[in-house]
Amino acid sequence: MNFLESIRVSLRALRANKLRSALTMLGIIIGVAAVIAMVGIGNGATASITARIQGMGSNLLTINSARSNSGGVRGGAGSSNTLSISDVDKIQVGTAVKAVAPFTDNDFQVVLGSGNTSTQISGTTESYEVIKNVTLARGRYITKVDVDSNARVAVLGPTVVTNLMGDPNANIIGKVIKIQNVPFQVIGVTTATGSTGFQSSDDMITAPITTVQERLLGKKTLRSILVSASSADLMQEAQDEITADLHKTHKIQAGKADDFTVQNQADMLATMQGVTQTLTMLLGGIASISLLVGGIGIMNIMLVSVTERTREIGIRKAIGAKSRDILLQFLIEAVVLSILGGGIGIALGYGGSNLAGKALTLNTSISLTSVFLAFGFSAAIGVIFGVFPARKAAAMDPIDALRYE
Repeated sequence: MNFLESIRVSLRALRANKLRSALTMLGIIIGVAAVIAMVGIGNGATASITARIQGMGSNLLTINSARSNSGGVRGGAGSSNTLSISDVDKIQVGTAVKAVAPFTDNDFQVVLGSGNTSTQISGTTESYEVIKNVTLARGRYITKVDVDSNARVAVLGPTVVTNLMGDPNANIIGKVIKIQNVPFQVIGVTTATGSTGFQSSDDMITAPITTVQERLLGKKTLRSILVSASSADLMQEAQDEITADLHKTHKIQAGKADDFTVQNQADMLATMQGVTQTLTMLLGGIASISLLVGGIGIMNIMLVSVTERTREIGIRKAIGAKSRDILLQFLIEAVVLSILGGGIGIALGYGGSNLAGKALTLNTSISLTSVFLAFGFSAAIGVIFGVFPARKAAAMDPIDALRYE
């Protein structure tokens, strides 16, 4: 019997038991769909985190104060208050360093007429616009003149405008808001960007750092200093230059602990991508277990099928079928179940990944590699778990098979 005839006989046997064939494929379908969906969600999470970290700024380096240590109790990052405006002036803008901006913030109550909200007030300089890739929907950003003159001006995020006036497109330019009863004139509104990093830039008010320090905080220390490297390739060089400049400014001798930390955006991005990729592999591995269970189900059903069709096997051998024909027939049945289940699983996995992406607000991404791996794995399972039942059928003695009741 040729190969095409073996396929025809196998398909006819599967059609004769449609419900059993469908239930046998179910394990493979669930397994492949789960792998495809989990990998798609994992890739979407990786892309989302990458976009958020990159949205924090261009080639960003963040300088924070070291942790305080009082009575054996360590404070949070930046709690030692070792950074000041003078440190910003000491960081040299040049080949590696593109821009430097001081940064400090706190949450305050903001009032405009009958509207009020509690939001983050950030004090910085004009360089923040470049470092953080800020774009304006209308109005202007703070300038060096605003910083030097301690101007009481503010740039609002669209969420703040909505909370104060009920509409992000409301005409708020020129109006005076009160932050801790201190009047600030609104000079600009930023473009909506969503969450970037660990906070929402849309729910934030930016003002000159000199004004924020003097009028709102009453202290000259900084929470952090933001630095934009000239390019991704120069980030390490920029970090080395910053460290050297601050060592001189803070008079830190060799071998002594730094009273500041420099966080590299590229390192943060690599770490987060590594974490999400590990989680994706873990989720995919867990989902793959169901493929193994599906393979065991195929072997179990094929063994039952061999037992049920013992007399058929005896008759076929008696009229001239060879052992390899019987082996090929049952092996084809197992592979067909796996491949068909794998194809259905890919379609369901793609759909499930898209639905999960919409529910989690992620742009899920399914790579061809994951599809080929899942499909190839399902086909391999059909071969691996179909061999034993097929060999058992092929090894039957035709006389014993014909006597089987």
